[in-house]
Amino acid sequence: MKLLLLEDDAEAAEFVQRGLVEAGHTVDLATTADDGLHLALEGAHDVLIIDRMVPGGDGLAVVRAVREAGKATPVIFLTAVGGVRDRVEGFESGGDDYLVKPYAFSELLARVQALGRRSPTIDLRTTLEVGDLSLDLAGRTARRGATRLDLTPQEFKLLEYLVRHSGQVVTRAMLLDKIWGFHFDPRTNLVDAHMSRLRAKVDRPFGRELIHTVRGAGYMIDDRA
Repeated sequence: MKLLLLEDDAEAAEFVQRGLVEAGHTVDLATTADDGLHLALEGAHDVLIIDRMVPGGDGLAVVRAVREAGKATPVIFLTAVGGVRDRVEGFESGGDDYLVKPYAFSELLARVQALGRRSPTIDLRTTLEVGDLSLDLAGRTARRGATRLDLTPQEFKLLEYLVRHSGQVVTRAMLLDKIWGFHFDPRTNLVDAHMSRLRAKVDRPFGRELIHTVRGAGYMIDDRA
């Protein structure tokens, strides 16, 4: 998932960001209320992790502004402010979860992943594009320029997931979970085999790659020059 962490304490931010990245996620870090709000409104994040007390304002105000802008991205407050009234304020501002410091990182990770499984918004787009690649979601067809790609339903689903996360690293674990429904690594080359066949159709005939291997991490689709 792509996550936003609003945390001004450098040591705490480094600890959380490192753990989330090691778990396969991409993390944008903000250290002030203004930066956090800007990233939350401009970025396509799956979950927002928000501290209450940050320079320039309260995390509550950031979340209220996000909700007023019409964004329904799930929010978990991660804060030392843990009174009953504080937690109530967090939920009333638009938060979905509230975790008080100190905490176990495993619990934070589990809560973030649970929030990420929610579907925060209804995506009304019927077409997705990356470079000269376009996907017709209604017709379940794909084209590279004027050429229609002959994709199986599974290949289209895989390509759609990549395009929806264009510019982001997508790990093999994420693909196993979202495309095949495996919540574990079956120790096969399932992902790599399908990706090889997909690249043979999407990239190879056109002389310019859109799907890139990120060594040691996974894959990314990106319209690189």
